[in-house]
Amino acid sequence: MSAAPQPGRLIWDPASGAGRLSVEGDWTLAGFEALRREAGRFPAGAQVRAVDLSKLGALDTAGAALLVDLLGAERLPALIAAGPALDESRRALLATIIQAQAAVQAAQPPARPSPAAELLGRIGWAAEVFWKHGVGLCGFIGLTLETLLRSLFRPRSWRVTATIAQIEQIGLNAVPIVALLTFLVGAVVAFLGATVLRDFGATLYTINLVGFAFLREFAVLLTAILMAGRTASAFTAQIGSMKANEEIDAIRALGLDPINMLVLPRVLAMLVSLPALTFMSMLTGIAGGMVVCAWSLDIPPSLFLSTLRESLDVRHFYVGMVKAPVLAFVIAVIGCLEGFKVSGSAQSVGEHTTSSVVQAIFMVILIDALAALFFMEMGW
Repeated sequence: MSAAPQPGRLIWDPASGAGRLSVEGDWTLAGFEALRREAGRFPAGAQVRAVDLSKLGALDTAGAALLVDLLGAERLPALIAAGPALDESRRALLATIIQAQAAVQAAQPPARPSPAAELLGRIGWAAEVFWKHGVGLCGFIGLTLETLLRSLFRPRSWRVTATIAQIEQIGLNAVPIVALLTFLVGAVVAFLGATVLRDFGATLYTINLVGFAFLREFAVLLTAILMAGRTASAFTAQIGSMKANEEIDAIRALGLDPINMLVLPRVLAMLVSLPALTFMSMLTGIAGGMVVCAWSLDIPPSLFLSTLRESLDVRHFYVGMVKAPVLAFVIAVIGCLEGFKVSGSAQSVGEHTTSSVVQAIFMVILIDALAALFFMEMGW
């Protein structure tokens, strides 16, 4: 016949000063409510130096968890070691409960920070990402320029066919959309200028407005933004797909340079295509303004062109054209760099394609704004 269950008890004598706690009776699920009340009567700030488990009866998971909560998972192993010896099965049960509670506490989500701390954290994270992108872009620009300089003295490494093919894809195929967009924008600028200047009786200055805007800013800016959205994304998708298919690793395994094979043809093609498209954008934008002036202001094309030639200096044309190679180089480098960052999945290709477009457009607008301020301050 089995012995009758003994209710669990805690024996604590604070007057003795020994700091020893005795645990007696059965600590099982059957008497869990009574055990919890018994544990609740134990003083919270008691200084326990050792635990006596020699009179401990039956022990299961529920009782062991209650003892661990009562004495603390950090202190319980040391308290048991300071008291009388405990059999291995019960010691293993208590150790298992301690490990399980530690795992649960580690898995709990951290406390949500305050809105101010979260905002500062997001700002810091964004600044760190921006800094890393800037450092990576500068490093890739240096690598591209180094490869370009080394290839100048090795004509056999020139990728003439690939460069011409990229010029066709980047430049010739983009002529219709660039011409149409700049023509419409030129018409809109002329229409707005005529609407505003009509109140002052100065509609003839619409010619100056259209010419000045397109020669200095609009032609190169609109063309660069279009190329950033159209070409930078194509560069990233092409190189990213090659990276995902391990074709770039195969190129390196053959002893070839991916920068020389993939980046330089695209960069050189962009350096040729964007200035040419910018020049075409200047012509089509001015043509759009000329059509609106002829239709809305009764200014014939001959008067439009003669006024444009007399009122605008050729330096405005140079200011617009000198920015085109810089923007072309930046757009091509960003598109290629984001392609090399692809990790290997289709999702990564899409993410870096989006990132290349955003970065390229941002850099185009930033460089154009800084150049405009510089040229204005220099009086050019």
